[in-house]
Amino acid sequence: MKTVLITGANKGIGFETARQLLQKKFRVILCGRDAGRLQQAVSDLGAGDLCLPLVMDVGDREAIRRGADELRTAGIPLDVLINNAAVLLKEDQSLSTQAASIHDTTFRINVFGPLEVVRQFLPLMRAPGRIINLSSGGGSMTDPVGGWSPAYCASKSALNGITRQLAHELQSKGIVVNAVCPGWVQTDMGGSGAPRVVRKGAETPVWLASEADGRTTGKFFRDKQVIPW
Repeated sequence: MKTVLITGANKGIGFETARQLLQKKFRVILCGRDAGRLQQAVSDLGAGDLCLPLVMDVGDREAIRRGADELRTAGIPLDVLINNAAVLLKEDQSLSTQAASIHDTTFRINVFGPLEVVRQFLPLMRAPGRIINLSSGGGSMTDPVGGWSPAYCASKSALNGITRQLAHELQSKGIVVNAVCPGWVQTDMGGSGAPRVVRKGAETPVWLASEADGRTTGKFFRDKQVIPW
């Protein structure tokens, strides 16, 4: 049985990704900051011992280390790691004028958090393994700048860069690393006016975790197709 760890999994794309991977007989480790909401998500999924909660704030390096130690103590190896947790602050309007704390929070959770998750959980990963980073079209260096949530978009550009570097570094260890643009999805972050349902947003992460060619690494995907960085 393959095991996947998903951050930010108590709602939205993370929760739907967990639901779909449970249907494919994965064991799923659900990560989130709030123990109550996390336990409710586990209950809602109704998968019994195949779904386990792990309280972990990706914005807190010590919490990530404790999370990895908890899995190590439990003797649970990982086959897939999905960095889904992210933040988009409503105050994020202008890189040149907004408070530096907005940049600090955004990059701590969206960039340094996923990197630290990889660093701490990598020793628990079996080869061949897969790491999937949830990015955004806002992080594209090819598309025109959209003018929305600039710190968030810049953080996703940084996450894309980390994806490429990790793909190069980990290829020799039998671990592939790819990024996903899920599109504009109807989540708490995307809002009810988004054109994509959550199921569609989870489709490509699920595919990368379970069916995609295990040799493909260092790529940016949308709708199961490679797109420019």
